[in-house]
Amino acid sequence: MKPIILNFLSVIRRFKLAVVLNILGLSVAFAAFMVIMIQLDYDYGFDKFHKDSDKIFRMECSWGHSTQTIVSRPLAEHFFESSPHIVAGALWTWGGKAFFHAESDNERHFHEEVSSITPGFTGVFSFDFVEGTEDALKTPGNGIIPLTLSRKIFGNEPAVGKMLVSAGGNITVGAVYRDFPDNTVLKNNIYVPIPEDEEKDNWSNYSYIAYIRVNQASNAHLLCEDFMRNFQIFNLEESGVKLRLTALPDIRYVTDVQYDIVPKASKQTLMILFLIAIIIIVIAGINFTNFSMALTPMRVKSLNTQKVLGARQRTLRLSVVSEAVIICLSAYFVAIWFVMWFNESPLAKLVDADLSISAHPLIFGGTALIALLTGLLAGVYPAFYMTAFAPALVLNGNFGLSPKGKKLRNTLIGIQFIASFALIIGASFMYLQNYFMQNSPLGYEKDALITVDIQQIQGSRDAFTNQLKSFSGIEDVTYGERVLSSQDSYMGWGRKYNGEQINFQCLPVNYTFLKALGIEVSEGRDFRQEDANTEHGAYVFNATAREMYNLEIGTTIENRGEIIGFMHDIKFASFRKAVEPMAFYVWGTSNWGDRLRYVYIKLKPETNLRAAMSHIRKTLSGFDAGFPFEVRFHDEVLQRLYEKETALSALISLFSLIAIFISIAGVFGLVVFDSECRRKEIGIRKVFGASTTGIIVMFNKMYFKILAVCFIIAAPLAWYAVHHWLENFAYKTPMYWWVYLLAFVVVAAITVGTVTFQNWRVASENPVGAINN
Repeated sequence: MKPIILNFLSVIRRFKLAVVLNILGLSVAFAAFMVIMIQLDYDYGFDKFHKDSDKIFRMECSWGHSTQTIVSRPLAEHFFESSPHIVAGALWTWGGKAFFHAESDNERHFHEEVSSITPGFTGVFSFDFVEGTEDALKTPGNGIIPLTLSRKIFGNEPAVGKMLVSAGGNITVGAVYRDFPDNTVLKNNIYVPIPEDEEKDNWSNYSYIAYIRVNQASNAHLLCEDFMRNFQIFNLEESGVKLRLTALPDIRYVTDVQYDIVPKASKQTLMILFLIAIIIIVIAGINFTNFSMALTPMRVKSLNTQKVLGARQRTLRLSVVSEAVIICLSAYFVAIWFVMWFNESPLAKLVDADLSISAHPLIFGGTALIALLTGLLAGVYPAFYMTAFAPALVLNGNFGLSPKGKKLRNTLIGIQFIASFALIIGASFMYLQNYFMQNSPLGYEKDALITVDIQQIQGSRDAFTNQLKSFSGIEDVTYGERVLSSQDSYMGWGRKYNGEQINFQCLPVNYTFLKALGIEVSEGRDFRQEDANTEHGAYVFNATAREMYNLEIGTTIENRGEIIGFMHDIKFASFRKAVEPMAFYVWGTSNWGDRLRYVYIKLKPETNLRAAMSHIRKTLSGFDAGFPFEVRFHDEVLQRLYEKETALSALISLFSLIAIFISIAGVFGLVVFDSECRRKEIGIRKVFGASTTGIIVMFNKMYFKILAVCFIIAAPLAWYAVHHWLENFAYKTPMYWWVYLLAFVVVAAITVGTVTFQNWRVASENPVGAINN
C-alpha cells in the first residue's frame, strides 16, 4: 500500500495541471450526468406517483381525424357503468382563480385554482388524506384542500369543518390531502363537487374530462368496443363519435388531442437527453484515458526504473489503477458540489425536478458506482501499457507507439469527434426551432401587446376601459375569452351548416378585437357593435374553415349566427398544431353570459413601457386592490407556451457544450501524447531540413482525415435524430445545410488550433536535444 501512496503523491507533485484537468473534466461530466438523469427520472416518472397508475385511463372522443379530451357528462357516466372491469370513474372540469379567507379572519389568501370534480375522483387517483376521508365530496358545499393551503390559512389547527369564505361562494373544508408531487396531472388545487344535476342529461355539452380505473390494465382495450357495440341506443356511430382510452403514464406524450392541459414532453427529446448523458460519461472516460496516456512518455521511465530496482509489476499496475480510481472518486465528490451549486443558480430553472441528494439517492449512488468503474476501466489500459516495455529499452529511450495502441487511440478520438459533430448539429437545430416558434409572423400584431386576466372585474368593463385609455400611450383596448397563441387548442364547436356537420374552434371576442390586433378581413366585413345586439351574433372564419366546409358570406351556422367575413389563416394556437378551422365570434343577446375575461391592451409606438405598465397596474388595483393580476407582454405568453421545449433545448445545448469541451480536451491529451512520443522523429526531420510549418501541416493532415471520416458518420446520424424530433411540430424550421458545415468548421478549427499549438511548441525546440533525449 505504501508504494501506491508514494507513487500517487509523486504523480500529483509532477503533474499538477494534468491531475487538476482530469478532476475538473470528470467532475463536470459526472455532475451533468446526474442532472440529466434526475430530469429524466422526473419525466419518465410522470404520473407514476399514483398507485397502480397503469390501471388509470383517460377517456377521449374523436370525430374523423379530430380527437379531444372533453366528453359530455351522460356519455361518460354511462361508460363508467358499462363494464364490471371499471372499478371507478370520475369527471373533472375547469375551475378558476379565487381568494379565500378563514371565517374567523379577514386576511385573503390567493389560491391558483378551484376545480370541480365528481366524488369518484378520489377513488380513481391516489389522495393521501391527513384529515377527513375520501367521502368528503359526497356532501354538497364541502371541498378538499391541500395541506400547504391548510397550513397557510389555519396554521396547525384542524381544518375539517371550518369555512373558507370567498366572493364566489363559501366552502366547508371536508378533508385535507397531502400535496401531490410536481410530476402528476393533478394539481394541488381546492376540489369541490360538481352539482349532482349539472348537465346530467345534456349529451351535446362536451365540457368534462373523464378518468377511469380498471381492475386489470389488459382489460382496457376491450371497453370502448364493447360500449359502442352494446349501447347503440345513443347513436354514437351514426353521429361519428368514437371513443378511446389513453393510459395515465402515456398522457404526457400524447400530442394529437385537443383541449389537453397536461404539460407535454417529447420521447424523442428525452431519448436525446439520455444519449447525451451516456455520451458525456463515455467521452469523460475516453478523455481521462487519453490524458493518462499522454503522460506515458514522462512516466514510463520512472515506473520501469522502479521495476529494475525490484518493484513488482503487479504493484506498479495496481498503483496506476489506484491513481485513476482516486482521481475519479475525487471528481465525483466535486461533482456533487457542482450539482448543489447548479440547484442554487439561475440555471436551475432549466430543470423541473428537485436536485437534492435525499430526493434521488439511487441516482447519486449509481453515479458513485459509475465513477468507480470509470477509474478502473480508464486506469487498466495505461497501467498495462506503461509497464509492458522491457526496462532496458525504456531506460535507453527506445520505446514507441505500437500499431494496435495507435489504432485504439485514433478510435477513441474518433468517437469524441462523432459525438461533437452530432451534438453541435442537434443543439443548433433545437435553437433554430425555438427561435422559429417565438419569432415567426403570427398573422396579427403582437408587438407592444399586453394581456391581463380580468375575471375579477368583468362587471366594470366600460369603466375599466375608459380608465385605461386615459393614458395617452395606449392605442386601443379590446377583449377576448382566451389569449391568442397561448395554448395548443381552444373551445371546439360542432354545428350544422347546410345540413352537414362542421367542427371548428371558436374564440369569442369583443367587436373591436380584429381592428385592435390588426387582423385584416380578406372578404366581407369586420365586426360592428350592432352584431352584439343581434340575437345570435356573428362569425368571421379563417381561410382553412372556408375551404374545408365551402362557407359563404351571408349564410348562418345552424340558423344561429351569421357569417359576415373571412380572414387569412393566423397562428391562433401553437406551432405544435397545424392551422385548423376556426372562427372569431361576437356573442349576440342569446348567450351563455359574458365570458370575455382577458383584456388586450395595445400600446402606441415609442410609448414609455415602464409608465404604461405602471398605469395599467394602478388601474387594476383601483378595481381590486388585493387581487394579484398577472400583467404580461404577449412575447412572454409565447415564451411560456414553449417553456418546456426552450428549457430542454437549453439543457441539451448546455450539456452538449460540456461534452464538446471534454472531447476537445481529449484531443489535446492525444496530441500531447503523440507529439511527446514522436519528439525524436520530429528532431530527425528538422535535422534533415524539414520546416516547422511542414511538420505542423503533416500532423494536421492526419487529424483532418480523422475529422472527415467522423463527420461522414456523424452527419446522417444527427440528421435522423433531428428529423424525428421535428416531427413533434406541425411547423418547423428548415434543415439548413449550413448547420452541418458550421459544425464541421467549429470542431475542425478547434482541433487544428490544438494540434498546431502543441506541435509548434515541440517542432520549435532544438532538434539535437530531442534526438539525444
